[in-house]
Amino acid sequence: MRAESVPNALGRVLEVGIGSGLNLRFYSPEVQHVYGVDSSLELQRMAAKRLSNAAMGVTFITQSAEDQLPIDESSIDTAVMTWTLCSIPNPVAALRQMRRVLKKDGRLIFLEHGRAADAKFAVWQDRLTPVWKRIGGGCHLNRKIDALIKEAGFQISSLRTVYLPGPRPMTYTYRPANRRGTVSTGSRSRTEISCTAKAMRASCAHANRTLHIRRLVSMPSAHEPIELRAKSS
Repeated sequence: MRAESVPNALGRVLEVGIGSGLNLRFYSPEVQHVYGVDSSLELQRMAAKRLSNAAMGVTFITQSAEDQLPIDESSIDTAVMTWTLCSIPNPVAALRQMRRVLKKDGRLIFLEHGRAADAKFAVWQDRLTPVWKRIGGGCHLNRKIDALIKEAGFQISSLRTVYLPGPRPMTYTYRPANRRGTVSTGSRSRTEISCTAKAMRASCAHANRTLHIRRLVSMPSAHEPIELRAKSS
């Protein structure tokens, strides 16, 4: 699913919940620079090791996603989040930060698990979440992803939901409608895997974090960005 969605990013990219850098190898040559937000220095070090296969520069920003980002308003072409919203304490605040830095015709690429459409599984998500978030790095099983995105001011152009393999209360995924994504930043062309920030300008990162959550180090939101670039061959 990453391989279908992430390559549609282009230009200056903000990745919220960059984690250990699982998305880095999927960015296309159309990407100029990636600003990766994550609160864990340990995961950033893991991501830095993947930069040998990355053609673009990467700046790591050590802070919580919902805090004010040290990025200018309307300066980002694409925002990316993959299995991230489940573990952000205030997901709408984080989405509003993404909307703030996105250009008028910017795009939000997302792959997220959340609240199931089937009531019998949603009930179990509600029952399991209080315990699950304690052992799963703050992961909430029952967040309705499309509602959160809309609440932050985005317009969803298309959406598909699907159960991935595994226990259904944990695998209901909000994903692209098909494999084709936006290839131009100059217009409001239809994008099947993204949200448009035109109206208001507006990863599970826990999949990267679960094994490391007990060792995460909290950093001040004003921590200076760490910039790394791939070594030239």
